[in-house]
Amino acid sequence: MGTAKLSTRNRVRLPQSAMTAPCNDDLGHTRRAFLYRAAWASTATLASWLTPRVRAAARGSAATRDAHRSETEVVEALLARMTLEEKLGQLTQPRGLVSVTDSRSPEGTEEQIRAGLIGSLLGIRGAAATKRLQRIAVEESRLGIPLLFADDVIHGFRTIFPVPLAEAASFDVAAVESCARVAAVEATAHGVHWTFAPMVDIARDPRWGRIVEGSGEDPYLGSLLAAARVRGLQGNDLGADDTLLATAKHFVAYGAAEGGRDYNTAEVSERTLREIYLPPFHAAVKAGVQAVMAAFDEIAGVPMHANRELIWGVLRTEFGFDGIVISDYTGVRELIAHGVAADPQAAGVLALRAGIDIDMVSGIYLHDLPAAVRGGQVSQPDIDDAVRRVLRAKYRVGLFNDPYRYSDPTREQTRTLTPQHRKVARDMARKSLVLLKNDGNVLPLSKQLRTIAVIGPLADDQRSMLGSWSAAGRPEDVVTPLAGVRAAVAAGTRVLYAKGTSVAGTDSSGFAEAESLVREADAVLLCIGEQSDMSGEARSRSSLDIPGMQQALAKTLLASGKPLAVVLFAGRALSIPWLAEQAPSILLAWFPGVEAGHALADVIFGEESPAGRLPVTFPRSVGQVPIYYNHKNTGRPPDPDDNQDRQKPDKNTSRYFDLPPTPLYPFGHGLSYTTFHYADLRLSAQQLRPGGRLQVQVDVTNTGSRASDEVVQLYVHENAASVTPPVKQLRRLQRIHLRPAERRTVAFDLASDDLAFYGLELRPTVEPGKFTVLVGGSSVSLIEATFELVAG
Repeated sequence: MGTAKLSTRNRVRLPQSAMTAPCNDDLGHTRRAFLYRAAWASTATLASWLTPRVRAAARGSAATRDAHRSETEVVEALLARMTLEEKLGQLTQPRGLVSVTDSRSPEGTEEQIRAGLIGSLLGIRGAAATKRLQRIAVEESRLGIPLLFADDVIHGFRTIFPVPLAEAASFDVAAVESCARVAAVEATAHGVHWTFAPMVDIARDPRWGRIVEGSGEDPYLGSLLAAARVRGLQGNDLGADDTLLATAKHFVAYGAAEGGRDYNTAEVSERTLREIYLPPFHAAVKAGVQAVMAAFDEIAGVPMHANRELIWGVLRTEFGFDGIVISDYTGVRELIAHGVAADPQAAGVLALRAGIDIDMVSGIYLHDLPAAVRGGQVSQPDIDDAVRRVLRAKYRVGLFNDPYRYSDPTREQTRTLTPQHRKVARDMARKSLVLLKNDGNVLPLSKQLRTIAVIGPLADDQRSMLGSWSAAGRPEDVVTPLAGVRAAVAAGTRVLYAKGTSVAGTDSSGFAEAESLVREADAVLLCIGEQSDMSGEARSRSSLDIPGMQQALAKTLLASGKPLAVVLFAGRALSIPWLAEQAPSILLAWFPGVEAGHALADVIFGEESPAGRLPVTFPRSVGQVPIYYNHKNTGRPPDPDDNQDRQKPDKNTSRYFDLPPTPLYPFGHGLSYTTFHYADLRLSAQQLRPGGRLQVQVDVTNTGSRASDEVVQLYVHENAASVTPPVKQLRRLQRIHLRPAERRTVAFDLASDDLAFYGLELRPTVEPGKFTVLVGGSSVSLIEATFELVAG
């Protein structure tokens, strides 16, 4: 795929007049920029470039317009000509926006771009804004190296999907990938090359606010969705015009922050690190992720931004990752606060040696590493390797072929918030809804009811439906629950609305109005929970209760005796024991995105049956945290049927004496408007040998009167091993659709590798022994079969 290689012999030497001639238009400006930077090209290559480049006018410099040269040739040719400062500029990412609504660049940014001192920008979006800055980089800087524009596109760009934790509740890998694909199409149409997603942190503590950004507590589900999001964001061809470079974050164990406090220490053993927190990163690497972001936490006394053992030893060497490792926001500078660096220069040296290629926002690499290089604390080869990774990413995303390929105003208009994108958002929002409880079949409601009361502070809150990290999402794009209900009901149905109270605070002055409307209603929808800014970064909570006076409002309205369904909004697992006891129906909506109201109405009125499943365990109390399904047994495991009977002989078990040992709602839980029956679990063999495969089949029947999806979950338990095994581990899942009375045989294929664990030597191993396969609709409603793994 290459042309003639460069040589010193045939480089073009241009007259000074060609460099300094005045340029009065874009064409002249482009010609000068081209000629200046073409000096490093061969005579033959220059001749082949010149005519099409002049015709292309403002399409870029020689450094950015070579589609025929290989990645290595382009990267090495540039690297050979770069000064130390230009190299460190490629490793520097400042913040690009004055605010998230302002596309102006901060003072001094343009001058730095002209000087080649910026390699990428955080927070720049929009076709016009990105093209303007890219033009400066490729036409006014010495080498014409294009910029990467990065943004936090977490669960949609303008079309906002349910928050990632909600998407995980769909247990639908293909649907999650589709949402990521739409996000990439929209973001790239707005000039964005690179997103800091997916977040693949496993989180077992719902007090941690950033649990909302991930896939919950299970490493298997988390790994499936990490790979799906990478595939969706990056597409099938990195050279396509809708490729969004993905970033797996935060490496690693950020979700294990002590006490659920953001930015805190993670105290995890190497075994737990490898079995729980590393697998989603490995899955992302295998899916081809192009970047990884370091975490704010420390492990075993070493902050991740200085952790060479994990970045080089595990991520690069073991996993084979060859992409960019970027710091988190000011993460390099924060090594000083961690106490492992005395000053900015020391912090920069530690981070670069650890394998952090790009310094986000701190500015330390650019300002403090030149002296470190001169002093021998940092080697030129280490810097060169980091620069290579940055330049390779730019090559792979096509910027050396066309630096303006993502800055097309027409595409920006035609690929944003389209009807098809909203359809995908509505489908995902429906799939993410989890019916926690439905006594008396309160749901679904009839569209023909005379009067429906929609009550609560979140019923008409457009902003909260977007959730945290909503990129370019706009509240005015959102269909609220109230709007969705009004659009769905029959023409003669009255829909009454009262806010009742605020999400937080102690104001109960609206209770009376809410009560009055409920007395008129045939059914009540109570929309309560968290608002969007209660979840996300720096949003750790010490309580998991429903905030404010909302539970008091629920008590008041439940006293009316009217059929009432709670629509619960949250970005985490909440402790809602009173509500679970008293409310007849609870539909967990999470933060459902722009199509919130329509999706909720589809389920509330029975057009669709809910089938979401919990990707995280719901505790009875914050005191049970951490609580997760794949825990280890102790020598004195609690009896799951122990209902706080202190007189039982087995009371000396691992439990709280004032709570049952079970969660409020287990991992994988979710109801439907129908019922399912599991039967005839069968295995293709009773014995399995290393390297072999085992087919598992189960018959699932829809025993109710409505069509619905069901999420079939397969768990495995090793009965005895050299290392204590979890009580069960999710190993397969499948979301299926069944009509009333329809029966389907669901088949899973298990390999001996699915039984592997980290043995006594902390290496993956498979041990002979007896195993139990458990299949059902949640982590607790399961039927079982056994087999034996025998030595080969």
